[in-house]
Amino acid sequence: MYKVAVVQAASVPFDADAATAKAERLIAEVAANGGELAVFPEAFIGGYPKGTSFGTAIGTRTDAGRVEYERYVSGAIALDGEEVGRLERASAEHGVHLVMGIIERLGNTLYCTALMIDPAAGLVGKHRKLMPTATERLVWGFGDGSTLDTMETPGGRVGTVICWENYMPLMRQAMYAKGVQIYCAPTADDRPTWQSTMQHVAIEGRTFVLSSCQVIMRDAFPADHPVEYELPGGDTLMRGGSVIIDPSGSVLAGPVFDEEAILYAEIDQAAKVRSHLDFDAVGHYARPDVFSLTVNTAPTESVRFTS
Repeated sequence: MYKVAVVQAASVPFDADAATAKAERLIAEVAANGGELAVFPEAFIGGYPKGTSFGTAIGTRTDAGRVEYERYVSGAIALDGEEVGRLERASAEHGVHLVMGIIERLGNTLYCTALMIDPAAGLVGKHRKLMPTATERLVWGFGDGSTLDTMETPGGRVGTVICWENYMPLMRQAMYAKGVQIYCAPTADDRPTWQSTMQHVAIEGRTFVLSSCQVIMRDAFPADHPVEYELPGGDTLMRGGSVIIDPSGSVLAGPVFDEEAILYAEIDQAAKVRSHLDFDAVGHYARPDVFSLTVNTAPTESVRFTS
């Protein structure tokens, strides 16, 4: 058996140092409770600025919005920065594999990224969100197929699909084809309908699904941070809904709403093996003579210098 943990907690928006410190404390707590893999929410380090427009509408931008964007950039982290080093050390110290949602800064572009960190090897993989949703595209760049990484753990192969990427059937199929056994879904979607999506993924992929969402209140953000749209939860900007599901679609832990919590479950990959008796989306239930998928895993660059 392999003990996994899903961390449902509030970020410290725009403060990478404080958010990393909170992550370090939570990793220690997971380890103290026997957890061997910890999955954190989308944008846990950097923050998810729900309800914020950055002063934009079609054909117009504001100076105040640009200043707000500057603050958002200041809270993002680089893959070679000290925050990633601290996460690697926490992983090593406590013997916990990590899936960590961050806002990544690369040059002058931000990405919504999930890091995969191994206690012995450090940062072994990353996934940049391929398709930021709606106005997320204003502040996040698009990932490419070179970041469909996986991570080997004693409990199985880990892969990560972020938030509404889980509504992309071909994205899911690619991850099943990569042999993902522990399918991690960091998200900012706290709607009740998200649970149906996660159960569908578990049954379709015959995989364990670990989904993590923040619980965060308006007062977690700086007092002058603009939330320009009335949100369904009022001052509750995200209400959680984190969950752990097995390959049959049975819920092992959660969902939990409206409070910070760490969900735990013991998983056994034999359950996945048994589930494939009657279904394998990329094997005996596939019809490659009718349907096929090509995945481009080459990195894409806007400028290449050759000599």
